[in-house]
Amino acid sequence: MPVETDAYRPRRSVLYMPSSNERALEKAKTLPVDALILDLEDAVAPDAKEQAREKACAAVQSGEYGRREVTIRINGLGSQWHDADLSAAGAAGPDAIVVPKVGSADEVRGLVAAMEAAGAPGHTRLWAMVETPVAVLHAEEIARASDRLGCLVLGTNDLYKELGASYAPGRAAIQTSLQLAVLAARAAGVAVLDGVYNDVKDAEGFLAEAHQGREMGFDGKTLIHPGQVETCNEVFAPSAEQVEQARAVIEAFETAQAEGKGVVTLDGRLIESLHVDTAHKVLATAEAIAALS
Repeated sequence: MPVETDAYRPRRSVLYMPSSNERALEKAKTLPVDALILDLEDAVAPDAKEQAREKACAAVQSGEYGRREVTIRINGLGSQWHDADLSAAGAAGPDAIVVPKVGSADEVRGLVAAMEAAGAPGHTRLWAMVETPVAVLHAEEIARASDRLGCLVLGTNDLYKELGASYAPGRAAIQTSLQLAVLAARAAGVAVLDGVYNDVKDAEGFLAEAHQGREMGFDGKTLIHPGQVETCNEVFAPSAEQVEQARAVIEAFETAQAEGKGVVTLDGRLIESLHVDTAHKVLATAEAIAALS
């Protein structure tokens, strides 16, 4: 089945929700979140896996989540639940199937083949979780492996564990890994999401880490608590000042071109085509976010 072309979608806030929890699935319908990951993996106990799978697929097919992007995170390759998860999720047709611990381009191609065998519709993308040293070192190959792959998702908790590193504010131990993932995603033209912040009571720490992710170039951040959503939406959206500046850059450039000027300046600063491209992206992002309201 042909893969449908991605239109730009904001993914500022991407919230994990345990699919075994009926109340959580219901609450998700009211949250101002850009995307949901209905989890069948870490948030679900072994004896609840099958029930969670059924609930996640029913939620996807309900059509009750409005403009939110709805994805399902299945259990990983090699687990006893993986094949049944992937088959059921593919048939349900979520916006994406999220797979943990993807480590190679060959794994991506195998997952895509399995999705197609399960009847996954063209709009269902594959989101690959990058959470091991091997995945980080092969992130570009993973990101380029299939047109169906739409997003890299950082699994920072597992990455710390695999590296034998300790968390500290500023994330010095994994900054190289984060930057390599962003580089790979941008080179391949796919989205990339920052990992979770574990201390749901530390609003100040979360805000600082969200700003760090935005500065690094992430499209948004994965979340573990609804209370983190609004902060994330604000951090990863263009500010009113940035939107106004983008419009000014575009207007100045177009005016100079119409007048045949070879050099364009705005407020004493040189404007080149790369600045105009960035300005157009800012406006497109702001418009896409406004359309969600």
